[in-house]
Amino acid sequence: MIEKRPDPNGRVLVIAGSDSGGGAGIQADIKAIMAMGGYAMTAVTAITVQDTTGVHGVHPIPLDTVRSQMAVCLKDIGADAVKTGMLATADLVELVGETLDERARDVPRIVDPVMVASSGDRLVNERAVEALTSVLLPGVALLTPNAPEAEVLTGKSVDGVNGQRRAAEALLKRGAKGVLVKGGHIPGRVITDVLQTEDGEWLLESDRIVTTSTHGTGCTLASAIAALVGQGQPIDAAVEKARDYLHGAIRDAKGFGTGHGPVHHGWQLQPVEE
Repeated sequence: MIEKRPDPNGRVLVIAGSDSGGGAGIQADIKAIMAMGGYAMTAVTAITVQDTTGVHGVHPIPLDTVRSQMAVCLKDIGADAVKTGMLATADLVELVGETLDERARDVPRIVDPVMVASSGDRLVNERAVEALTSVLLPGVALLTPNAPEAEVLTGKSVDGVNGQRRAAEALLKRGAKGVLVKGGHIPGRVITDVLQTEDGEWLLESDRIVTTSTHGTGCTLASAIAALVGQGQPIDAAVEKARDYLHGAIRDAKGFGTGHGPVHHGWQLQPVEE
């Protein structure tokens, strides 16, 4: 007899782009979800030509193909959480929202609103931002903007903890159930992330690690959270555990590449002894 595991069991559908360099996007998502004990499925939205020095090309996947990837995974395997990454166009955001409403309305969503590159460049246009706030933000279990993204979403300055708190409050008022405004872009020896949910507020601190190996940190954190939420963890506990995992991944980064290297997603794994 095949043993049936009780639900939830950590199935995460990731809707995001592929990073050929392996540090961010779908590749980082899969690694982080596995590290947290979850099971990753993917709906690839774009194929990027990318390494540690930057993005050298972007090739969008047809919308019907994105929808089909989502549909077959949700119908056959199901999902305990959904995580979205960069959704570059309003049409894509609307398609993702419609498909989730049709096929996974009650599944908690972790939305990483990837809008601003580490260089400060905007990655999505205004129509896509408007679609995200009107389609994906209402009812989202957790929204995970960094400080520049929180500024884009709210129009408020986010240059410290008070700004992070104001931005989180504004996004909760717009319909999010939880908001994590990350502080990595704000200068200082200590990084403070502000988590607000319908149940309260948490200020989460960690010492800043001085390194260039920070590529994919946002993808990694959001996916680790999604994996834990998919296993039944409450948002506050999932965020805290995922932050600890990411801190270790940054600390133990291998220094690959000549630009902003990837974090070490498998830092918890012990080497196999001969």
